[in-house]
Amino acid sequence: MAYGDPGEVAGTQITVNSAGRPMLAVLATTWALFFAMALVMLGNGLQGSLLGLRATIEGFPTAVTGIVMSGYFAGFATGSYLTPKLVARVGHIRVFAALASLASIVALLHVILVTPATWTTMRLATGFCYAGIYVVAESWLNDRVTNDLRGQLLSVYLIVGLAGMATGPLLLNLADPGSFELFLLVSVLVSLALIPILLTANPAPAFETATAISVRQLYRLSPLGVTGATVTGLSNGTVVGMGAVYAERLGLSLAEISFFMSALMVGGVALQWPIGRLSDRFDRRIILTAVTLLAALVALAATAVAGHSFWVLLLLIGLFGGLSFPLYSLSLAHTNDRLEPSQMVGASSGLVLLTGAGATLGPVSAAAAMTAIGNAGFFWFLAAVHAALGVFALFRMTRRGAGSLEHRAPYVTLASASPVATAMAQESALEGMAEEPCRPELP
Repeated sequence: MAYGDPGEVAGTQITVNSAGRPMLAVLATTWALFFAMALVMLGNGLQGSLLGLRATIEGFPTAVTGIVMSGYFAGFATGSYLTPKLVARVGHIRVFAALASLASIVALLHVILVTPATWTTMRLATGFCYAGIYVVAESWLNDRVTNDLRGQLLSVYLIVGLAGMATGPLLLNLADPGSFELFLLVSVLVSLALIPILLTANPAPAFETATAISVRQLYRLSPLGVTGATVTGLSNGTVVGMGAVYAERLGLSLAEISFFMSALMVGGVALQWPIGRLSDRFDRRIILTAVTLLAALVALAATAVAGHSFWVLLLLIGLFGGLSFPLYSLSLAHTNDRLEPSQMVGASSGLVLLTGAGATLGPVSAAAAMTAIGNAGFFWFLAAVHAALGVFALFRMTRRGAGSLEHRAPYVTLASASPVATAMAQESALEGMAEEPCRPELP
């Protein structure tokens, strides 16, 4: 189905155009996908926190736990690359069903095969499955929307996804992490996500991929954008993969650990819009520099209060998420500022690869820091990577001018590093530039 073509729900045609409350028409054709993804994100949010806790309960050393948790991000990067090839061969519905089924099975296998090697393998498989699920769902959503509504649909998807990821850790309170019930719940949630997808009357879209831009080309065009995407991966991979491990080692209760992880996601949503607005009005590099240096300071402050005041720590981890998570969108927008419109969508795969590489290294590096200097290594590592990005951003500002504020791509809120979601953001940025008669060369 081409952009702007009518959607179909149970045989009823709904035309998506600029009249007649078009966003409601889009949501009418995509509710099944949103419902399925809410369940998937809920299960993913629970599983990530649960495994960090269970690894500690099973006596895995911190360094080993870091390797286990890194497996997810390595699998995610692999799945992001390979899933489009699978979809092109067998179609969206079959790929979604196969990957959701495998993710459901793997969740249960964690209870049966409890060794670091098997868990690392299963985290690789889980990351691969979730990446594939996101690619299928997001490409399906992208096909259901016209250019002028793409940004709105992406925002709804972001809210649904982060709400699921933020709520997932709270489910830890439903049962003992040392037993099997929570793993069973993850399996049930992912399996339930299959039902609305398999019963939907909507036709699957044609799948198209853009011509990729190499990482080397991207770095030449936007060194700061590339570095920012990599650092975002390092930071986000660390807090998502090792946050529950850190909280448990700090001596927090199960309820406190669930609030700790949930606050991180809530904070990631809260500051996206104001930071984006600032970056559209001022030199994007100054905003990125300020945000990442503030994130470093917040991480240092969290180290100081850890073990003394849980509620202050909760506030700080929420603020850290609010500063760290928008860096991906900032890096994406800054990269777009340095690209020709024809290059933007193709650049998405390179940015996803870099973010995935950073996220894979993050848990391992943070675990090494925690092994070397204790629990404080968690936040010290986060402070170091954000400070390094800030220093690099200051250096880049001495090497290249800011360019024209009037001819930049707009900031698009995005917390996911899925290639399709990133491409959707690029397409939304292109739509925001569509009224410009030309795009002048940037310095």
